[in-house]
Amino acid sequence: MKSKGLTLTILMQAASANYGESLGNIASLKKVTRGDGYQYTYISRQALRYNMIQQLGEPLATLSAEGSGDKKVIQFDKNATIKDYPEIDFFGYMKTATNKNAHVRSAKVRLSNAISLEPFRGDTDFLNNMGLAARIRKDKNDESINNSLAQSEIHHSYYRYTVTIDLDQIGIDDTDEIEIDNQEKARRVAKLLDTVAYLYRDIRGRREDFKPLFVIGGVYNIKNPVFENILNIKNNSILIEPLKDVMTKEIKDQTRVGVVSGQFDNTDELKKELNAVSVAKFFDSLKQKVADYYEGN
Repeated sequence: MKSKGLTLTILMQAASANYGESLGNIASLKKVTRGDGYQYTYISRQALRYNMIQQLGEPLATLSAEGSGDKKVIQFDKNATIKDYPEIDFFGYMKTATNKNAHVRSAKVRLSNAISLEPFRGDTDFLNNMGLAARIRKDKNDESINNSLAQSEIHHSYYRYTVTIDLDQIGIDDTDEIEIDNQEKARRVAKLLDTVAYLYRDIRGRREDFKPLFVIGGVYNIKNPVFENILNIKNNSILIEPLKDVMTKEIKDQTRVGVVSGQFDNTDELKKELNAVSVAKFFDSLKQKVADYYEGN
């Protein structure tokens, strides 16, 4: 099968979508510090993977706990294979056994962290349970019961992340000597793209919408995540020149762009310079590219 890679870099908008370990009664967002001295919040690739698997609509791979006592390791069951479970076909697995080498399949679908493109400036939300505390004080006739107080870091921003897929390795597991048919490979990848197109995340009583507002990518002869570190925004406008600078003629010919009209101040320029279409048409075009690839191999 001819080597082919699919990559798409996505710009979405979300708020406070991934928390790390709390400090006292302060819930802390996951974040990194860049060379400009600012902190940027991020949504980990593990969190994105979790939401994709939950929303993919395919059977979840069976699990087992291997080991003894308190040292048991939760992992995918030794009988779970890529034939039955797209989850481990896409994202791989490691199965360990006592006195044996681990059985490993590397991920064929790889995700970057979703990094905020606007710096975190220390905003926090003040929380308490005043309503519930007042009710229990009245019910119990006990005025000694106090409210519980907490703070939560909050950040609303554009986020950028990248998905890359090794199309020629989907549905193939040499260790288990399994290869599924090409029609099923195409169906699985198309379903994953549908999931990415309308991805969301439930967190702390909110449902955060992760659908792409801007997306760029395609099916290429190379497997580099071409636009991962290039896609940026300034003053609510997508920076076009950096995107054009990394495109050879071959990459340009295979690249498609999708945008939600009116979301960015330079939407008209995106349509003119990058031939941007609607996000829905982008995903339809990409799924057709995937289908053509598997039909031609």
